[in-house]
Amino acid sequence: MSLTPEQRIELHGFNNLTKSLSFNMYDICYTKTREEREAYLEYIDEQYNADRLTKILTTVADIIGAHVLNIAKQDYVPQGASVTVLVSEGPVVEVPNESYEESPGPLPDNVVLQLDKSHITVHTYPEFHPDEGISTFRADIDVSTCGEISPLKALNYLIHSFDTDIMTIDYRVRGFTRDITGHKLFIDHEIDSIQNYIPVNVQSMYHMIDVNVYQENIFHTKCKLKDFDLDNYLFGYTKEKLSKEEQTTITRRLVREMDEIFYGKNIKNGFTDDE
Repeated sequence: MSLTPEQRIELHGFNNLTKSLSFNMYDICYTKTREEREAYLEYIDEQYNADRLTKILTTVADIIGAHVLNIAKQDYVPQGASVTVLVSEGPVVEVPNESYEESPGPLPDNVVLQLDKSHITVHTYPEFHPDEGISTFRADIDVSTCGEISPLKALNYLIHSFDTDIMTIDYRVRGFTRDITGHKLFIDHEIDSIQNYIPVNVQSMYHMIDVNVYQENIFHTKCKLKDFDLDNYLFGYTKEKLSKEEQTTITRRLVREMDEIFYGKNIKNGFTDDE
């Protein structure tokens, strides 16, 4: 199927395709003492509490042109939060050209897209290493749509909403719809890579790997920051307060933690568990 931005598929009835975007981000921090860890987790809980996450998700709904029907939100003890937003679309008078192009979506000051009945969810997962002083914060956001517009248009805004050391992004199109002749369509837009929906200036900041199964309409991209500055991973002080040996040891631990998350494997002495 090859479409120009000006073309649209004329369907027989409702567009039954389900398009799901899963955006997972990780923030890594070195917290040597229990007090540092508790302070970091308190900071994360304040920065990404249910109220702020609700604002992020409602902005996502705006970007993809959705009407919010219901919001369920919860802060958890001792840490974490969840928000679920049910949404529906307004009448689609005209399909925007952008919906057929692989390009980054708009930020909040430029909202043009529409969405069918669906949902948006976020869950947060603070976590820490029992021995090595590393704390990790993960947020999982899922945007599921039914209809003409891909939730990939919300990806640009989501990336800008979080300070991310590592991102894993999954996109899948399920089901099928039919054109007016009855011919089944298992996807209604061209896509080569999720990377095409990430701005070039953001791409330049990350190492990126694609794992795509085109025949199944499954797309996966993972990203890890290229530049490493130890000061960005210390909580409440800078590296000048550490000896050179401490800086080297902490850097090695943090880099290994990021590599393990990025590659999905435990790494010991430079080797993964399956080597």
